[in-house]
Amino acid sequence: MTYADSTTERIRPQRFHETVGLEDWRVVGEGACAYFRTGSFAAGARLVQAISDIPGAGDDHPDVDVRPEGVIVRLITVTDDYYGLTERHIELARRISATARALDISADPSAVQTVQVTVDALNGSGVVGSGVPCSATGTARTATRT
Repeated sequence: MTYADSTTERIRPQRFHETVGLEDWRVVGEGACAYFRTGSFAAGARLVQAISDIPGAGDDHPDVDVRPEGVIVRLITVTDDYYGLTERHIELARRISATARALDISADPSAVQTVQVTVDALNGSGVVGSGVPCSATGTARTATRT
């Protein structure tokens, strides 16, 4: 995750998807994501090490999630006034994919998933009081079992 200044050139998800060389990646609610099938935790760790060796990767702080069968990589910029992708993510995504290919690790774009849960209520304090964070707009419904 990149915490960048507002001078970084912002791009829309469509621009990212239309860029040649980013077929491994999908833009979801949390940024540009790719899943690489490593087959083992050790191979996943080697991929993460190789990603950390990419020049400039540390500046963009990619989020990585290492699991026994694969690695998820997420690219996103967060500033006070922006949450999204920048031009820098395009080149970094290409380099990450090339690094995975050099290690004979393939991407599986169909494995990229996201789940978003939003609690929305007119009576925000009633929901917040229950320990569930919410936005204080919209409506809330309560289900009762008898």
